[in-house]
Amino acid sequence: MLLISIRVLYAFVCAGAIATYVSSNPPSPVDQYPLISFVLLMIFTQGVTCLDLLISRKRIEVMSAIYFGLLVGVLLSYLLIQALGPVISKTPWGEGVVMITTLTLPYLCISFLLQTKDDFRFIVPYVEFSRELKGGRPLLLDSSALIDGRIADVVETKILDSEMVVPDFILKEVQDIADSSDKVRRVRGRRGLDILSALQNNPNIDISMYDAKETDKEKGLTVDQRLVVSAKKLGGKVVTNDFNLNKVASVQGVDVINLNDVANSLKPRYLPGEHIQLKIIKEGESQAQGVGYLDDGTMVVCEQANHLVGRDVDAVVTSVLQSSAGRMIFGRVTDGR
Repeated sequence: MLLISIRVLYAFVCAGAIATYVSSNPPSPVDQYPLISFVLLMIFTQGVTCLDLLISRKRIEVMSAIYFGLLVGVLLSYLLIQALGPVISKTPWGEGVVMITTLTLPYLCISFLLQTKDDFRFIVPYVEFSRELKGGRPLLLDSSALIDGRIADVVETKILDSEMVVPDFILKEVQDIADSSDKVRRVRGRRGLDILSALQNNPNIDISMYDAKETDKEKGLTVDQRLVVSAKKLGGKVVTNDFNLNKVASVQGVDVINLNDVANSLKPRYLPGEHIQLKIIKEGESQAQGVGYLDDGTMVVCEQANHLVGRDVDAVVTSVLQSSAGRMIFGRVTDGR
């Protein structure tokens, strides 16, 4: 709406300036054909607006764009007029060139800066502005983190004071999953939307939507790649439980909070030689193995326990295998049964 207002105002200013120029002793043939000259000059000045409309959408802070755009535009027009002064002063078209230059350059600069937020640092060398955020760096939520749901439990512990950000393309991905024809995907998507709603209503955390407008460089990128790009722009961290996204973000220098790693790090530590109580649930893949689970869901593989399925046993830990996918404990039965 603001750009439309500026374009309309620009058209009226051009019309007034051109009308004044045409009616105040202009050179021939403008003097002979004032109406045609007015129309042609208006077409030329408004052609600049048409060219501007062809440029892809850009962004910048409004007041800064108007101020710096006007300042740079006037300065450029002044320098151009001074450079062409010896030439245009000898022609009857000098005043017209000065008028067109003074009108078009400030408009182009204002319009360009108004739509180029990310390029503001090129306007003021060595100075780059960033918005202040509550707490630490913002946390960008991945769709897998929303669908997983554990992030809501983490927020309830009040250990997070950073702002959470949900890019619009992540929200769209969750909505698409919720609208899926597959029942399982539909349930997962709706759970993700419910978790997002719960986070928005939680007073312990600040959460906002991020309008990540797609640039020409980002066209064709996957959702994960766009999430990494957004994290770089905002200087934030990615929250996910997607192993592949974890790797991609780490390679590009973006910090990642993997919910699986967080959950695993909070599980009790078991060292070789410690005793644990568990129930053998099923037989293992290897011969004579029995499989059971601790209260936190950790899988325990016991040697020589395939005949103890359905019974509670005492086992001693022999080794522990830790990865992002989870923790697995290996042991052997010690109660002699």
